[in-house]
Amino acid sequence: MATVSKRAQNRAAMESEIRRLGREHLRTQGAAGLSLRAIARDLGVVSSAVYRYVPSRDDLLTMLLVEAYTDVADAVDSALDASDPDRPRERLTAAVRALRAWAVDDPSRWALLYGSPVPGYAAPAEATVAPGTRVVATLIGEVAAAEARGLLDAHDIVVTGALTLEFDVIRSEFGSPISDAALVVATTIWATTIGAISLEVFGQYGADTFADPRQLFEAQIARALSALRN
Repeated sequence: MATVSKRAQNRAAMESEIRRLGREHLRTQGAAGLSLRAIARDLGVVSSAVYRYVPSRDDLLTMLLVEAYTDVADAVDSALDASDPDRPRERLTAAVRALRAWAVDDPSRWALLYGSPVPGYAAPAEATVAPGTRVVATLIGEVAAAEARGLLDAHDIVVTGALTLEFDVIRSEFGSPISDAALVVATTIWATTIGAISLEVFGQYGADTFADPRQLFEAQIARALSALRN
């Protein structure tokens, strides 16, 4: 048993080091430039030693994707845990601020999640959908909770036709009773947040346009959250 435990510890340590180097290479080479051979060189081992833990570049990308999705979702959950449960607008503000802080601190991993697709790579749904939808599930849950307590002003939003059917799929996927109007609010918050962060992180506003992008983000999010009371 001790031998098995030691092997498991060694494997975990090696995988952790491979992930660490993978994150470093994301920062310096970008996702498309990831190479297991380069990681093996940095580890000081032959390539075959790395392939025993990570069979291919695509497996490494999947590992890094899942890790990044998990890390950013954990950051959002921590922000919510520290927020007043009776103030939905403040909670969602804290959640999206946590998203932005994570992205600004680690733009290469934000690019992996929300940047251009990596040529030749298709993320396996069975590994990435659950961690990849944690944040949006949380946002939907927060808006649904506000609606249930009468703290959402969305009476002017009308949804008809195919969009209602598509919203039915979302409700089923996330097990939420959220209304069509509230889902419009939730997806607007999501789209505004991801779009605003990406424009900032990827430098799309231009280098000299906004001296303090955080102030712009705060104004954009305040607008996106305007349907919520408290």
